Amino acid sequence: MSENLSNIRNIGIMAHIDAGKTTTTERILFYTGKSYRIGEVDEGTAVMDWMVQEQERGITITSAATTVFWKHRNEDYKINIIDTPGHVDFTVEVERSLRILDGAVAIFCAVGGVQPQSETVWRQADRYHVPRICYVNKMDRQGADFYSVVNQIREKLHAAPVVLSLPIGAEDTFAGVVDLVEMKAYVWSEEDQGATYEALDIPEDMQDEAAEYREKLLDKLSEFDDNFAEKYLEDSDSITAEEIIALVRKATISRDIQPVLCGSSFKNKGVQKLIDAIVMYLPSPLDLPAITGINPKTEKEETRETDPNAPFAALAFKIATDPFVGRLTFIKVYSGTLHTGTTVWNVATGKRERVAKILLMHSNKQQPLETVEAGNIVALVGMKEIHTGDSLTDERHPISLENIEFPEPVITVAVEPKTKDDEDKLMNALARLAEEDPTFTVRVDEESGQTVISGMGELHLDILLDRLKREFNVECNHGKPRVAYKEEITSSVRHREVYKKQTGGKGSFAEIEFELEPLPMDQHGLVFESKVSGGNIPKDFIPAIEKGFKQAMQNGVMAGFPLENLKVTVYDGSFHSVDSDALSFEICAKIGFREACRKVSSIILEPIMKVEVETPDEYIGNVTSDLNRKRAVVEQIDAQIGLQIIKAQVPLAEMFGYVTTLRSITSGHATFSMELLKYEPVPADIQDYIMNVGRYSLL
Repeated sequence: MSENLSNIRNIGIMAHIDAGKTTTTERILFYTGKSYRIGEVDEGTAVMDWMVQEQERGITITSAATTVFWKHRNEDYKINIIDTPGHVDFTVEVERSLRILDGAVAIFCAVGGVQPQSETVWRQADRYHVPRICYVNKMDRQGADFYSVVNQIREKLHAAPVVLSLPIGAEDTFAGVVDLVEMKAYVWSEEDQGATYEALDIPEDMQDEAAEYREKLLDKLSEFDDNFAEKYLEDSDSITAEEIIALVRKATISRDIQPVLCGSSFKNKGVQKLIDAIVMYLPSPLDLPAITGINPKTEKEETRETDPNAPFAALAFKIATDPFVGRLTFIKVYSGTLHTGTTVWNVATGKRERVAKILLMHSNKQQPLETVEAGNIVALVGMKEIHTGDSLTDERHPISLENIEFPEPVITVAVEPKTKDDEDKLMNALARLAEEDPTFTVRVDEESGQTVISGMGELHLDILLDRLKREFNVECNHGKPRVAYKEEITSSVRHREVYKKQTGGKGSFAEIEFELEPLPMDQHGLVFESKVSGGNIPKDFIPAIEKGFKQAMQNGVMAGFPLENLKVTVYDGSFHSVDSDALSFEICAKIGFREACRKVSSIILEPIMKVEVETPDEYIGNVTSDLNRKRAVVEQIDAQIGLQIIKAQVPLAEMFGYVTTLRSITSGHATFSMELLKYEPVPADIQDYIMNVGRYSLL
């Protein structure tokens, strides 16, 4: 399977929900010959939306992977595509995909423009330094405005969009595109689902506009190459398409520009030019810098070149359960070569894992491979102890690649099996789902003994509960969704705790003196410091004290919610040469935490969501007055043709069931999206209500 690495593209397709990601991917599969017919999201026949829940809801939930082949200018290219979800509840799927992608296609709706989730995925791509090209889709829709979207990309995303194609017509009259690199017009055939298209002269009424935008393109490119700039100033007509393509590619890979194309995937116009742009402008594995990581033996930074002959290194970016082969581990191979049947080293667990099979994925179908080389994305079968973000390497040359950061869950639900016999089955199923999805957590509440699951939103938990039933055959009762509140102490307190227990034989003894302090809102977790001197507490017991505080933070004293942030400084203590052990100090820390927290006042924090509602003009009053009742802070209202876009901050507690409310007050004409913005203290009257109602209830 020796391949030309320069002809491989690992790309993701990302956008706001409903911008047409899956539809575009389906067209790519059709035109590259991967599918014999075009699948449609609305009909539930999209190849990439293979989960039952995806087909029923018409949305993408998991990031599906596929490989296609494309011939361009007599070169054969291999494109590994990951179609990511657009719904904010499944943002983790986008996050872990972007971590391993070489490039991305950002799709924007020609009517909606830059929408909230577009901004989220753009920021995620910035964080992982992913070069991208932009595709303005749905040019056939009423209200389509290509030039407005380009401006929004510049202003809202602080990007550098460079227009490479102009639309010929818009809405009902959209016929094709003008290619500014070749200065040709391309028009698609209606008869064969857009499989054929022809190159024509630019329509007369567009020649001035095409000349103006080509001038802008050349002007921008002249910033990146002195020779090009010289040629542009002397005789711009002598600049060839090849020179433009080479410079656009260079500037795209360095993330100085983002090329913009347009089309209508649903109407089968513009997709082939998008595939051409993917192979022309997005990077191959060789175009990107070598991956860096930490050698766990030396704790020094090392690099791995994209070379099949280098030591093997790969990152597991997704775990999935397949009904036929069991657990699948999706990996990106950064260096080296992997053969079926060989053993790899999991740096995170410190254990060997045998690779039973290597699979090239096409949605939920697989093609077995004997070997895989650097630069490729595949799935492995046979991994037993592995989690998202683990590094797999050659045992003699270990390297820990950068871990993936995941957002915290904001919504919780209590669950219990319908029958006692299903108890183990439920816990096993929940554990499997938690392995697949790092934003889904499971814990047993200490006070109530209930199993509590947490996720990113109502839809997220709804899908997971549905999967429990369909995939794992587990029937369970579940409560109403509750907000994942947090607690925070408001002042510092110093406390001395003595833990003493005598049971006839060896006893337990620990004594610690410590101070609890609140941390600033932008810091998370536990900051632990030991200032114990003179050996009053042996160094071996200090980690146990930290562990005790960390565990105690999971249940606050005020209402049992976890503490968001805390600083603990241990100053002094004492121990007994016989009765003291690590467990005694851990228990002492837990008891001390509870006693100290009772001495200070605490507050409850609630998640505040960034909400964006799109509504026709006539419903604006209904929507804003309803938001005001929900403790919303309306930040701004933007007007588009026939539409009003309301941006607000709203407590998550007020947003349960909002999809139904919005449908009702706008006769089904409005849509909304939301994502976590921050945590803030709840008002005093609501804090009292939360305290009295309790935490989790089962229906």
